[in-house]
Parts: sequence; C-alpha cells; structure tokens
Amino acid sequence: MPWKETDLLETRTRFVWAVKAAYEPFACLCRQFAISRKTGYKWWRRYCQGGARRLQDISRRPHRRPKAYELFWKQRLSNTRHQHRYWGAKKLRCWLRQHYPKSQPIPAVSTLARWLKQLKLIGPRPRRSKHGPRVQAQSLSQAQSPNEVWTVDFKGWFRTADGTRVEPLTVRDLYSRFILGIVLLANQSDAAVRTAMKTVFNRFGLPKVIRVDNGAPFGGSGALGLSRLSVWWLCLGIEVQFIRRAHPQDNGAHEQMHGVYKRETLCPPAKTPRAQQTRSTRWLNYYNHLRPHEALAQQSPANHFYPSLRPYPKKMAALTYPDSYSVRRVLFRGEIGWQGRLRFIGRAFVGQSVGLKAIALGIHEIYLGKQLIGSLHLRDQAGMRPASRPRPTVKKCYPCRETKVLPMS
Repeated sequence: MPWKETDLLETRTRFVWAVKAAYEPFACLCRQFAISRKTGYKWWRRYCQGGARRLQDISRRPHRRPKAYELFWKQRLSNTRHQHRYWGAKKLRCWLRQHYPKSQPIPAVSTLARWLKQLKLIGPRPRRSKHGPRVQAQSLSQAQSPNEVWTVDFKGWFRTADGTRVEPLTVRDLYSRFILGIVLLANQSDAAVRTAMKTVFNRFGLPKVIRVDNGAPFGGSGALGLSRLSVWWLCLGIEVQFIRRAHPQDNGAHEQMHGVYKRETLCPPAKTPRAQQTRSTRWLNYYNHLRPHEALAQQSPANHFYPSLRPYPKKMAALTYPDSYSVRRVLFRGEIGWQGRLRFIGRAFVGQSVGLKAIALGIHEIYLGKQLIGSLHLRDQAGMRPASRPRPTVKKCYPCRETKVLPMS
C-alpha cells in the first residue's frame, strides 16, 4: 500500500476553511486532521491575522542576534583598552560611542565590563582589609600652658631666586604662639623632618602633644593613620593628634602664622636657600620677641613661653609591657612572627617592639606601648586588622583665658 502524500499548505487551508464554516466543533476538526488543539489554534490565529499566506512555514531565525557583533566590539574594546590602560568600562563605552557612531548599538557597560574580565584586561578587585578594633574618638586638646600642644606643619614649597626648591618646616607652641623653629628642608622625607625635630627637642625639650595634619611624613595609611615619624613621637611619650582631613582650619593659628611669614619674608625670596634660612631665623626672633600678638593682648610670644621640663633623652628607652603580654619585634618588612607564620603589622612600626594581649581563643590585641594599634586573628590568612578611630571632634566654643606674663626659666 503506497504512502498517502499530502501537501502541508493545502491541509492547513482545508482546516481553516472547515473551522470558518463551523459545521463541527473545533475539537472534532482537530481530531479529523490529526493535530492538537494548540496547533489548530495557532493555524487559525495566523489565518485571522494575514489570510492564507500566513499558513506557510515561517522562518525560525531570531529577530535579534546579540552575539553577531561580539567579535567586532571585543576587538575594538581590546585596542582601546591597550591605548588607555587605566580606563574602566564607562569611559571605554563613551569613547567607542564617539568613534564608532554608525556601527551597531554599542553594548552596555555591564557587558563591556564582563568582556574586559574575559579578555583578562582587568584583574580582580583588591580585597579590603577587615576592620580591626575601634579606638576612642580623638579630640583636639586645648592648650592651657606652654608645651602642652605643639603644632607642626610644612608651609608649602617655594623656590629661591636661584631656582632651588625648599620645604619650610615650622614648629610652634599653641599656647604662647612661640615659634620653636623654621627649618628649610630639601624635601619632606622622614629622615629630614626627624633631624630637624631632634634639634628642636634638644633646645626646648619634649611637649605633651604634637598636632599635625594627615599628610606625609606625619600621617600614613596604616593603623590609626600612623607613620614612622609619628610612631617615633609616640615612643618618646608624646601624644600625636591628627586634624580632620581637608580641614586646615583645625590648625588655623598655625596657618595664620604661615601667612605672616610668607608676606614678610618671601616677597621676593632670597637668592639662595642659605640666605633664605638666615632671613627666616632673623624673622623668627623678631616674631617671638618684638612683634606684638593680638591673641596675647599685644604682648610678644616670648613673654608667655618657657622651655619644657621634659628633656629629650639621649637614648630612647625600650617599650615595656606586662608579663602576660607576648612581645614581638617588628621586622624590616613590617612583619612579626606569630603562630609559625609572618604576619604583617605595618611598615610604620619597623624596629619597634609590640605587645600581644590574648583576649579570646585565637584573637590577640596588639599594642605599641599603651596604644592599641590592631588585632590578630588566627583564622585570618592576612596580617593584622588595623585599628581605626572616628574623626577628631572640634569644640566650637573655646573658654576665655586670662593673659598673664609667665617668668622665663
């Protein structure tokens, strides 16, 4: 028995005519033509939308081809990324839109970011260090007597007449407005500032507090924003106070002194750094002993200042810790040996001895003298979790104090 051949388009046409005539129920017609009701409704819907021509097979080609231009955009994305190595997906998309306006619609930012990872043009985001212990908020001290608070800052570099760049380091007593030193340095390195501060300490002794900004070499990016210089001050028994970031008004009296120094000694500057240093020293003596100061009832700062009773030690004493602490020395890379591994503490503490206090199973707090600087966790693969503190608070109202002349020592 030969197979019965039928034309597909003819069969569909006869089906829709039978449905249109409605001489039998729709389900019965579907059984007669050996099709499901879903297929029957599909043919009938197509016939209603476009007539008999819609009963032909329709191409199953997708209306959109999202990957059709993937290679095109990937090549141009790779070339652009090599030209601009530090651009991200947003900037690269803007650049591609400007240089290929007549091409197909440009991929989304998320697509470009995914392609950058696939092409290994960007690496994984660096892991953020886990938060360590929170230290009590630091408030800026109000000086009630000389040598309670010293303010230290760089005036800002300038060039002498011969073109040499100099960095003036200024040290000032907050209470008496007495300038302790103006040193013209070649750079703002830790070694240069430390040498200048040793000269000031040998002459005037040690203060209780030193107030600085957060920039180098005073501040760092490690625990509590400390640097090697500020750690050295802490080891000398001096409290270090940082002003708020981008708030120079917290050290406004020092900045006002910088303005006077610039106006009276740098317009124009001297010919050489040595001549400028001589001019600065002469102006420092004039400011301290002759120039009346409005905040001191028109008296000179020298009438309100005397050297500190804490001398600068010839040899720095070693930090001591309770017997329950484990003492470790920070190696030259800023690491200590703990639990059979090297754990990173911070380069600011290189050469110092730190104390480890056990507070829980597998958790130790790390102290530099009496200052908590972080914590070590046994389960962490990285180093210390650095301590942090809220931004310093500044009181808006300052109590009035009586101005009185203090005897010189």
